[in-house]
Amino acid sequence: MIIAQISDTHIALDTADADQRIKDFERTIADINALDPLPDVIVHTGDVVHNGRADEYAVAAAVLSQARVPVYVMVGNKDNRSNLRDAFSGKGYLEPGAKFIAYAIEGFPVRLIALDTLDLQSNKGGFCTDRAKNLSDLVDADTEKPIAVFSHHPPFEVRVGPEPMNFHSHCDMSHLTQTLQASGRVIAVFSGHVHRPDFGYVGTIPATVVPPVATPLRWGTYPDCMAIRPIYSLHQYDPVWGFSTTTQIVGVA
Repeated sequence: MIIAQISDTHIALDTADADQRIKDFERTIADINALDPLPDVIVHTGDVVHNGRADEYAVAAAVLSQARVPVYVMVGNKDNRSNLRDAFSGKGYLEPGAKFIAYAIEGFPVRLIALDTLDLQSNKGGFCTDRAKNLSDLVDADTEKPIAVFSHHPPFEVRVGPEPMNFHSHCDMSHLTQTLQASGRVIAVFSGHVHRPDFGYVGTIPATVVPPVATPLRWGTYPDCMAIRPIYSLHQYDPVWGFSTTTQIVGVA
């Protein structure tokens, strides 16, 4: 199984770099479409748009409609749950009226679980008793297959950035870590949000962070070949070795 992970496209219509963000997004989807073999799915780990507006989601949905494989979107701190759900409701995986945008992707050797970490009070992640129950229910719906969890906010300390802690509180992050480890079947966590690549562990679970697709919003330093090119991740699952992750640079074979 191959998963293409994209994140932090931050589509906006009223910024000086609005056209660049859209171009980066379009180039990324075109690059994924040209892969051989194609990935099985594309997962967007949030901050699909920048202001949560319906017109921004219309642009994002139009770009994603060009993908040759199924696409699943998640909510980030810049997203609006209601407008995101409206824009992608026709895809069938977003539960109408649900409090959180959380779901499982079935039909593959690994179950993929999307975790809603949006905290309406801050840009940092949130995790509460209701979300813990929801996550546990999703995990326990199938007790056989391994699981990969996708969250916008990385649930581990990101030491390469100015803010290692990306959840509202250490208590939230600790609660999430305990919930993720409880079943013993979660084998990977994939996130975005911090606008730079990183790797760590959620307890004993390997975790990676993908940089933003929007090149004007990347943090950190990059080699010249990557400086103006969008980046995404390919996660390939092997039943013996688990996941291996490669960084894909758009336009570089």
